[in-house]
Amino acid sequence: MSVTEGMDEFEQIVSSGSKISRSGTSEVWNDFEILPSYEDGHRKVKCRKCANILTADKENGTSNLRRHAKKCHQENDSVPCRPPLDQDMYCEKIAMAIIRHNYSISFAKHEVNRELHIFLNPDVKPICRNTAKSDVLKIYKRERENLKRALELVPGKICLTSDLWKSSTTDEYMVLTAHYIDANWELQMRVLCFSHTPPPCSSKILGERLFNILKEWGIEKKVFTITLDNASYNDTLVNSLKKNPSFRSSLPCSGEFFRVRCGAHILNLIVQEGLKIIEHVVHNIHESVKYVRGNDMRKLRFAECLQELPNLTSKKVRQDVPTRWNSTYLMIETALTFRDAFHNLSIVDGSFHTCPLDDEWDKAKKIAKFLKPFYDITTLFSGTQYPTANLYFHGVWKIHLRILEEMEDEDVVISDMAKSMKEKFDKYWDCYSIVLSFAVILDPRYKLQFVEFNYRRLYGTNGTIMVMDLRDKLYSLFEGYLRATNYEAHNMVENASSSGANEKVRDADIAGFDTFESEIVGSINSKSQLDVYLEEAGLTITLIWTWIFLNIGNHIVVAFQNFH
Repeated sequence: MSVTEGMDEFEQIVSSGSKISRSGTSEVWNDFEILPSYEDGHRKVKCRKCANILTADKENGTSNLRRHAKKCHQENDSVPCRPPLDQDMYCEKIAMAIIRHNYSISFAKHEVNRELHIFLNPDVKPICRNTAKSDVLKIYKRERENLKRALELVPGKICLTSDLWKSSTTDEYMVLTAHYIDANWELQMRVLCFSHTPPPCSSKILGERLFNILKEWGIEKKVFTITLDNASYNDTLVNSLKKNPSFRSSLPCSGEFFRVRCGAHILNLIVQEGLKIIEHVVHNIHESVKYVRGNDMRKLRFAECLQELPNLTSKKVRQDVPTRWNSTYLMIETALTFRDAFHNLSIVDGSFHTCPLDDEWDKAKKIAKFLKPFYDITTLFSGTQYPTANLYFHGVWKIHLRILEEMEDEDVVISDMAKSMKEKFDKYWDCYSIVLSFAVILDPRYKLQFVEFNYRRLYGTNGTIMVMDLRDKLYSLFEGYLRATNYEAHNMVENASSSGANEKVRDADIAGFDTFESEIVGSINSKSQLDVYLEEAGLTITLIWTWIFLNIGNHIVVAFQNFH
């Protein structure tokens, strides 16, 4: 196109109000928008693709516009094409964000949130609140079915924990959690229920509700134990569950080991009983911490006192919480670190009158030393990333021994505290949990000898009798598992035989071989696997012998190779 033709075309387009109406108009104008304003006496146009402003006048025609359009097309063509949007996946991602981060359902219709998604992909179709709610429920149902199938494949038994929680609005909720070992020998924990429990909340009703939840998940025949706190209604709840014939028949040893008391909860009750005795001793420490944390001016003064200490620390004073005994221990422990700072504050601040005396600090130090094992064991019991059953016996034994030792302390406060805790200990832990004691026996580092050693230190010669009783119950549980295993194996053989899969005809001449073999082999292998395990040496000695045998084997192999 010549410059003259471009000039004529430009005038025609401008006069027609920026609209391309003539059939002979150049296609280049499809890529530009003519701006209504002039600049320096020249008409300006805007590229529809890159939004750049160019000059379009009679002198230059459309040549510069063609060059720009060609370059702009090449740059856009080099940009990789965006894959088409999967709207269903987008909806699921929104639902997962709501679930994972506890957003409200209205998160889907937040204006700025929608603008962000459209900015990232213009093809997005924002969803409404009802769609988001429907997607959340769809994911819940899908994951529920996946978990139900996973529980069906659990090779062993399932242990349960349950508790009632009360919200700030006094509404009660029941939570039920399943703990099990999967086929890959990994510890798993899944929440099966967290639902509102309206009144009446009697033990019988709670028991029926709990059993119905187990039936919904299809695991009522797989339960081994349930761990509950020491609330009185839990005793009736457990009894109502065990009275159910269809449930009781599947429990090992007829449910003798079904109920497990929460170790961390009992430990909290024991220590809380001891803290009542020392309230007057730690009163000034409590008030001092409360004073320092009262307002910003006091915090500033206390910080200045901390600067005067030779050794600065990153610790901060901690306020205790009445319902959590470990917070009381942490308050005392951190306050002892700032003992000199509190003393300095009492000198520079005339309003601070609750600074503990030296005698009170000394007693607080003894109390902290007494409570530290309890704090460590509570932390150990509360672990969620590792099994804790095998830690129970050793932890409770250390607590028992610690209380007995402190009862003989010369300090009246410490001995009274220990005696009060001993009464609570005898109420809840007068007999160590049998099923949790099995866990330490099945730990190859300790076995039955460890239990006997600890019982003898606590009960003298009576400890041996207690160990024998524990051993008999372990065998009872083991035999129950054997019967269940043999029953399942028998059913498998019968099913295979009836289908003709493993049908086998035996020669009448060797019909008595089975009896002969059982007599010979039975006399040799009369010991059960549990007998063999308990009679073996502990893990440390076994590892030494394994190392010796491996080295002997290596020497034999080397000698054999050298011989050849």
